[in-house]
Amino acid sequence: MVRTRTWILSNRPKETPTYSGSNPTFTLIERDLQPLQPGQILVKVLFFSNDPAQRTWIKSSDDLPSDRHYVEPVALNTPMQSRGLCEVIESRSDTIPIGTTILARVNWNEYAVLDAKDATTLAPLPNGLGFSHYLGVFGTTGLTAYYGTVVVGEAKASHRLVVSGAAGATGGMVVQIAKKRYGGHLAKRTEKTRQIIGVSEVIGIAGSDDKCKYVVERLGADKCLNYRSPCFFEDLTKATAGYVDIYFDNVGGTILDAMLGRLKQHGVVIACGSISGYNSDQSTLLKNYFQVISMRLQIKGFIAADYVHKAQEVTEIFIRALEQGKLTVNDGLQHVVPTKFEDVPKTWLKLFDGSNTGKLVTRIIA
Repeated sequence: MVRTRTWILSNRPKETPTYSGSNPTFTLIERDLQPLQPGQILVKVLFFSNDPAQRTWIKSSDDLPSDRHYVEPVALNTPMQSRGLCEVIESRSDTIPIGTTILARVNWNEYAVLDAKDATTLAPLPNGLGFSHYLGVFGTTGLTAYYGTVVVGEAKASHRLVVSGAAGATGGMVVQIAKKRYGGHLAKRTEKTRQIIGVSEVIGIAGSDDKCKYVVERLGADKCLNYRSPCFFEDLTKATAGYVDIYFDNVGGTILDAMLGRLKQHGVVIACGSISGYNSDQSTLLKNYFQVISMRLQIKGFIAADYVHKAQEVTEIFIRALEQGKLTVNDGLQHVVPTKFEDVPKTWLKLFDGSNTGKLVTRIIA
């Protein structure tokens, strides 16, 4: 019988989640795994994906009724949900042998038993890139950025685009996609793929001067504004003089409110995330909401799951662009944190303190 350590959801937090003290959000337990059945595999987790959306999966029903979630909320006293990269260490599957690297929803488990049909086997990435990039650029992060920009936002060459969280996982890819860093011949060649047309200007928003420098110099944004600057809102008004066409929103809150006043008539908000409010039970007050009406704005919410059937196609687009030297995948696009299993929640919480650049990935160490 194989035993595993598991982090379970023991309480629903109103504010920042915790993993110690008298009333922790997460509790570490040990439990037995069931013996393998035909068609199943036993895996050891190597990397966990850390995603802001996970915070919404553990919200209290007072904050978000369960029928308004886009995924089934994590039940109390069950493993915290997460995707991960794993090594197959035992197999009763005819299709996935021992030693294979797979991607699957494994939750916060050290070891897990999976149905082979629920695991995705992974091919090595070009240019010697590690498998961890399947959790970011070549995973749902890249998918979200691509379809958010190209399909939901319908970015065009004449457009000006602002993206918040520009030094983050999704935002960093939005900058590259919007700036046509890897060419624009991706569509209109088939009905399945949309064309990426470099917009006229990309303005990033990030949380430090260093991050802004990275967004401009390494990712290609035309400008980047530090939202922690005391003159941020004045800087935003100057940078968006003449107004902009698209706002790719990863943060919500006061920045979203400000951007409602900086969009052109018929402008579009691509509503991807609202991380500024995930650890608060206070509602966002949109003082500029009337401009949605007066300027005939569109606020388009979407999630990566809407386009998961396109994931392989987008991965192939990015791999081809990488091989052609038209896509930048550098250290800034992921932040891999070596982590003991007992510190898994500690690394996950880095999502909310602004310390990481790019995709936050947990690498499990002994």
